Amino acid sequence: MSSSERKSMCANRPWAQAALLTLSLVLAGCGGGTRNDEPGAAEPPPDTAAERGCDGSCASATSLLSVAGVQQIIAQAAAEANARGQPATIAVVDRPGNVLAVFQMNGAPTSTTIRGGKGQIGGLEEVAIPSELAAIAKALTGAYLSSEGNAFTTRTASQIVQEHFNPGEFGQPGGPLFGVQFSQLPCSDLSRRFNGTVDAGPKRSPLGLAADPGGLPLYIDGVPVGGIGIESDGVYTADLTITDRDLDPDELIALAGNFGFGPPADRRGDRITVDGKTFRYADARATDLATDPTVAAAFDTVDGVLGAVIPAPAYFGGAIVAGTAFGQPASGIRPDRLDYPGLDAFVLVDENDVERFRPRAGTDGASALSENEVRTLIVEALAIANRARAQIRRPVGSQARVSVAVVDTNGVILGLARTRDGPIFGLDVALQKARTASFFSGAYAGDDLRGAPDVNYIDSALNVIETVVLADYVAAAKAFLDRPSALDDGAVAFADRSGGNLSRPYFPDGAVNTANGPFSKPIARWSPFTDGLQLDLSYNQIIAHVAFYLGLVATDVEPNCTAIARLPNGIQIFPGSVPIYRGSTLVGGIGVSGDGVDQDDMISFLGLHNAGQILGTINNAPPEMRADQLTPKGVRLRFIQCPQAPFLDSSEQNVCEGK
Repeated sequence: MSSSERKSMCANRPWAQAALLTLSLVLAGCGGGTRNDEPGAAEPPPDTAAERGCDGSCASATSLLSVAGVQQIIAQAAAEANARGQPATIAVVDRPGNVLAVFQMNGAPTSTTIRGGKGQIGGLEEVAIPSELAAIAKALTGAYLSSEGNAFTTRTASQIVQEHFNPGEFGQPGGPLFGVQFSQLPCSDLSRRFNGTVDAGPKRSPLGLAADPGGLPLYIDGVPVGGIGIESDGVYTADLTITDRDLDPDELIALAGNFGFGPPADRRGDRITVDGKTFRYADARATDLATDPTVAAAFDTVDGVLGAVIPAPAYFGGAIVAGTAFGQPASGIRPDRLDYPGLDAFVLVDENDVERFRPRAGTDGASALSENEVRTLIVEALAIANRARAQIRRPVGSQARVSVAVVDTNGVILGLARTRDGPIFGLDVALQKARTASFFSGAYAGDDLRGAPDVNYIDSALNVIETVVLADYVAAAKAFLDRPSALDDGAVAFADRSGGNLSRPYFPDGAVNTANGPFSKPIARWSPFTDGLQLDLSYNQIIAHVAFYLGLVATDVEPNCTAIARLPNGIQIFPGSVPIYRGSTLVGGIGVSGDGVDQDDMISFLGLHNAGQILGTINNAPPEMRADQLTPKGVRLRFIQCPQAPFLDSSEQNVCEGK
């Protein structure tokens, strides 16, 4: 869609008529009505859902990036990079994660170095990767974190994965999505792989989610349609200081590319708060740009002159393609037709529109979950989500949009569904959460970790600089919990909130000058790129995938990140899951991810509770087994935390108490 066509569509809306008279640069989203600039640079449209943007139901079969749109985005970004003398690699993806273009400018760095900025060694620190992989990861992050109700960026991601929230505010707990960077991994068994064309997602990311500024979402008429990622400065990092305003070249170039495809102003992360703190969207403003994106040269005057479209093996074939429309069968995510009537549910399908994860029975013996139990679990979780008030979604008062996954004790996916417009990243994360709760609650966890291969950290020259023995984490947990049988007896039910407590570089979470939890690196060695057990479980496979991309090995990684059969897409360490029991017998896990971590806790916990009340056969962990009965170092672990007055249709308080 051309700029003039978008302006014409916007002009049909009353508030936009006035905005078009006063603003020289107009967002494509129509739902915003301001320049893509610092909030407050222009008056936003009236504060109603209808006029300020979409409420989760705007996406249609025509909500997608065309080839011309992708070309326009690249031309705008390349013009800004050229004007700055900062040649860049530019990636564009659609909302389900298909890579639509990779454009590398002449003179752009061909590699970038992962660097947390604190001088740490080990983990992914100081590993050099191809620049296009960094750009793709940034673009996917902008696309996957955003929805019709919220627009987040890689700068937002940086803010929510560090040791304090906000970064630099000592005495505050870790970021609300602490650990989310190690999701969507290239070895995930959920994420689909490039098959030579645009097809059903969700797709994998070469590096997980990015925290390096330079990844922004792309919108058309208030609907998220993808993301843009830029890599130009040779360093893949995180924003460690958010009290300043830095003009990051990657973010400036991404902002130029994003012009005309920006989110409604009211949906930007800097209009959304958690715990009284406002998210970051971008430090760059429209007035910081060196070019006017509305008069950028046509793509055919850029292609072959400033750079060229390049292939990215395993991600992109080398010819610009149009994206897919989210919510349609071709995107891999479409409305449910079989199992969840009346719940506005969506399910995952393959390229033939065959459902991938319909409810099924468990694989783990006589106590296994039945197909009906799995279906009832997901129905009840979706019903809670539809009643729940979202924490990080506009307009205020929107219902939570989430993904729900159920697994058995073998880690097998027994069912996976989502509500409308939930963020894409939540699919892989909900599955990670379900598997994590089931894994650490089982009597097999210790043996599985002791049997996993050692982890070999490498430097930029591919030399092994350190070997990590995963069995050491088991020993550390036993000592920390003062339980010689910990992870070996299945006597404790761990939710993701519990395991997250043990995965922070300070214990208790938010303290300072204290020791780390047993699953974390000590703070002197911790960074978002080397956080402890979570990364170490998947590290070898992440590095092997990069080696495959570089042609150093002949075959790509298998769809198993950890070499532990129960954890094929890794683990997650922020809240939103509980283990499932039949009496006191562990039978699986349920994980939820979407519009707020306390909501995720509540939906998983109450979804299981309500299913148990209906069926009489399954239940939450007996209270005496829950991890909140443990007090390591004199500090009580957490099991779940439910929000106060969480429902849209009720003023009920303390909804999880006594259950």
